[in-house]
Amino acid sequence: MKDFLRQNGILLLVIALLLSILIGIVSVALGGRADPLSDLVNTVTAPVKGGVSAAADWLESVYGYVFHYGEIEDELAELRAQVGKLQEEVRKGEEAIRENEQLRELLKFQARRRELTTEPAKVTGRSTSNWESTLTLSKGTSAGIEAGDCVITEMGVLVGVVSETGLNWSTVSTVINTDTEMGGIIMRTYSAGVLEGDFALMNQGRLKLNYLPEEAQLVSGDEVLTSGRGEVFPSGLVVGRVEGVFTDPSGQTRYAVVEPSVALDSLIEVFVIKDFEIVE
Repeated sequence: MKDFLRQNGILLLVIALLLSILIGIVSVALGGRADPLSDLVNTVTAPVKGGVSAAADWLESVYGYVFHYGEIEDELAELRAQVGKLQEEVRKGEEAIRENEQLRELLKFQARRRELTTEPAKVTGRSTSNWESTLTLSKGTSAGIEAGDCVITEMGVLVGVVSETGLNWSTVSTVINTDTEMGGIIMRTYSAGVLEGDFALMNQGRLKLNYLPEEAQLVSGDEVLTSGRGEVFPSGLVVGRVEGVFTDPSGQTRYAVVEPSVALDSLIEVFVIKDFEIVE
């Protein structure tokens, strides 16, 4: 019924008006008394008039909606813009909080490790494949960064080692990359070994602590630090925790699988150790 009125409302309105005029003429001719024809017409057209009235109301509401549609769209656009600004302010606020937390942690770390000279840098790119695990940083030789520099988080957790530099960029081989090789030590027992990257373990986000002494007593969860052996890298940087201890295929030596403490996928900012003093 509603669809019929929407499609034929104007036609019905015209018919009702014509019938009303006809009835008025007949009524006047008869001195105001309704003749049988008029009465019949009124009886028949009463529902039509009601339907026409409903159609007219519907047309009026549609007109009002169309007339104000532009205003509604403008208001929605303004509200969307305000929401966008608020979201941007929230994002900036969260970033400022994160940076302040990083700075506080770095200051604590620097207070403990005064022998380290660090340079902050943003992580601008990542490359993870079956063959390598690297990061790209926003600073390079112009900031005094050189190949071989260690990279850490604000907590002193090892991220990797700078492998290549440009004027305003540098590439970091992460701690799980296959070219990783540095001295490592178990904090609980001071058992020393060599931290090495491994193709199979890299895909699992792990690395090895190789060449462990036969008498070394390792358990799952032991914390692994850099040993500083050879004085190439600083000592005492957190590498990760022992996940398991295994014997190599030859049966001659044991090695530990280490789960890194750094969350490589979520790094936003890191700190490059440009220089350090040897602490005895």
